[in-house]
Amino acid sequence: MNAIAGSLVLTAGFVGSLFAIFTVAVGLRTNNPARLKQARTYSWLLLASALLACAIMERALITRDFEVSYVAQVGSSKTSAIFNFAALWSSLEGSILLWTLVLAGYIAIVAHKFRDRLDDKLVGWAMLTMFVVAAFFFYLTVGPAAPFGRLANPPLDGPGPNPLLQNHILMAFHPPMLYLGYVGFTVPFAFAIGALATGRLGEGWLIETRRWTLFAWGFLSFGIVLGAWWSYEVLGWGGYWAWDPVENASFLPWLTGTAYLHSVMVQERRGMLRVWNLSLVCATFSLTILGTFLTRSGVIESVHAFSDSTIGPLLLGFFAVIAAVSIGLIGVRGEALRAPGTIDSPVSREGAFLANNLVFAAFAFVILLGTVFPLVVESINGEQISVGTPYFDRMSRPIGFVLLFLMAIAPVLPWRKASTEVLSQRLFWPAWAGVGCLVFSVVIGARGWAPLLTFLLAGIAGGAALRQIVLASKRQGWRGLVGRANGGMIVHLGVIMIAVAFAASSSFIRQGEFELNVGESASLGGHEITYLGSETVRLDEKTEIRTQIAIDGGQAYSPGFDLFDVSGMRVAVPSVKPGFTKDLYLTLLDIPEPGEPAVVRLQIQPMVVWLWLGGIVMAIGTALAAFPGKRRAPTAPVSEPVPETVAAARE
Repeated sequence: MNAIAGSLVLTAGFVGSLFAIFTVAVGLRTNNPARLKQARTYSWLLLASALLACAIMERALITRDFEVSYVAQVGSSKTSAIFNFAALWSSLEGSILLWTLVLAGYIAIVAHKFRDRLDDKLVGWAMLTMFVVAAFFFYLTVGPAAPFGRLANPPLDGPGPNPLLQNHILMAFHPPMLYLGYVGFTVPFAFAIGALATGRLGEGWLIETRRWTLFAWGFLSFGIVLGAWWSYEVLGWGGYWAWDPVENASFLPWLTGTAYLHSVMVQERRGMLRVWNLSLVCATFSLTILGTFLTRSGVIESVHAFSDSTIGPLLLGFFAVIAAVSIGLIGVRGEALRAPGTIDSPVSREGAFLANNLVFAAFAFVILLGTVFPLVVESINGEQISVGTPYFDRMSRPIGFVLLFLMAIAPVLPWRKASTEVLSQRLFWPAWAGVGCLVFSVVIGARGWAPLLTFLLAGIAGGAALRQIVLASKRQGWRGLVGRANGGMIVHLGVIMIAVAFAASSSFIRQGEFELNVGESASLGGHEITYLGSETVRLDEKTEIRTQIAIDGGQAYSPGFDLFDVSGMRVAVPSVKPGFTKDLYLTLLDIPEPGEPAVVRLQIQPMVVWLWLGGIVMAIGTALAAFPGKRRAPTAPVSEPVPETVAAARE
C-alpha cells in the first residue's frame, strides 16, 4: 500500500511539474496573464505531492513496511525512533526525496509571496526556471532514484541506516539544514535567469531576492558548522575538517554565495558589478548541483558520500545545461550589462568588495581544482591520484589571510574614495585591538608566524566590526543591531571566532597515546587521566563498550566502541570534555580484553568550542541582517531598477 501510494503521488508531482512548465511557457509566449497566474496552483500541487510522499515514506519507516524497497535498504526494527525518522535522508533515494520536498516548499513560498505579480514576465520566467528544476528532481524520484520500489519478497528485517548515521543526534539536523541552504539558492538563480531572459537587468531583481539568498546562505553556513561538529563528535580522529571532497562540495557554493552577498551591495548602491553578480549567483546554484553529483554519483569515496548510483550522468548533464544556459544568457546580454558607474578609487568600499570577489573566486577555484582534478585524471587515463590536506592547507592559507585583511579594512572604508586622514581615524581603535590580541597571544605562549598573524588580523577585523556596531547602536539604540550592514558585522564576528579557533586548534594541538591498566594514570599538558575500568551494555540495535576515564581526579568520561549487530560494523565513540579555552578529547584505540590494559589517546585542542559558538553568532547575525534597518527605504518593484539615491539610503 505504501509503495503504490508513494509512487502515485510522486508521479502526480512529476506530471504536475511538466504541466506547470507548459502552462507558464505558453503564458510567457502569448503574454497571457491568466496562464501565468496558474503557477501558484501548480506550486501547491508540487508541494502537496512532495509532502505526501515524505509522509508516506515516514509511515513506511515507522511501521517497518519492508515491502518498500527503500525501507528494506535503510529500515530496521532495531533502530531507535529518532534515527528511524532520520533514515529518510540517510541514503540516496531518500535524500533526493527530501531535496524535492525542500524545493517544492521554496517554490510554493515564492508563488505565494509574488501572488499579485505572477503576471509579471520576470516573475514568470523565475517560476518557469524553478518548475524546470522541480521537474528534473521529480523525475529522479520516479525514475532512477525511485524510493517506492515494491519488493515481491520483502525481508523480515532490514539493516538500518549506516551506523555512522545513527550514532549522534546531529544527523537529525545537519542534512536538512544543508538542504535548506543548497536548495534555497534556486530562488535567486531563477530570478537571475528571469532578469537575463527579459533584459530587465537593473537592481530590482536583486532587492526582491536578497533575503532569499541570505537565508539560503545562513542555512548552508550553519549546516556546514553542524557537519564539522558531527565529524568532531563521531569520527574519532579528533578533527572537524579534513578537506574531504564532500565537505568541499558544500564549501564551494558557500564561497561564491558569500562573494555574491558582498558584491550585491555595490550594485544596489552604485549600479556596478552586474556581470559579477549574475555570474556569482549562477555559479552558486551550479555548484550546488555539482556538489549533488559528487555526493550521489559514487565517483568519490567518502564517509559523507552515497554509494554507486545511476543518477550521476543525469546530474552531471543537468549541471552542464545550467552552466551553458547561464553563460550563454550572460554572453547575449553582455552589452546591456555594462555598469553605468566606475570605481573612483581602489581604496574605497567598492574597491574592497571587488577585491573580495576576486579573492573568493580564487579560493573557489583552488578548492574546485583540488576536488575534481583526481576525477578528471582518472576519467582520462584510469590512474587514481589523491589531492590531500597539504595541498588545500598550503593554497588556502594565504587566501585566508587576505580575506581576514579585507574584513579588517572594508568596514572602515567609505564609498567612492578614502583619504589618509579618514582611514587613520577609523582604523585607530581596530589597529590597537589587533595589537592587543597579538600581545595577549604571545604572553599566553602562542608561537609561529601563521597563528600570530591570524590573531593580529582577527583582532583588527573584530575591532572594525565592533566599531561599526557601537556607532550604529549609539545612533539607533538596540535597532543598531538590525539591518544588513550591522547584522553583517555580527556575522563577521562569528567568522572571526571560527578563524581564531581554526588557527589555535590546528597549530597548538597536543596529543599522547597511553597504555593503562585499571587504576593507572598518565599525564599530558598538565592534565591527568586515570583508567577506572570498562563496561559492556547490550541494546536492541547495538552493543556499547565503554571505558571509564577520570580526568584530573574528577568526572569520568566514557570513550569506547559501538558494535552494530546487523551490519557487524564497529564504530569508535570518542568522549570530549569541552572548555572555553580547550577541549580534552579521549579516544579508545582498541577494545580491551578482560584483564588487559586499555590503549587511550588524549588530545588537547585549544578553543574548539569557539567554532560552534562562532557558528551560532553567524546564525544570529544572519537573522538580524534579514530585517530592514531603521533607515531602510521602501522596496522598489521587482520590475524597476533602484535609483542610486534610494539604494544609498539602504546602506
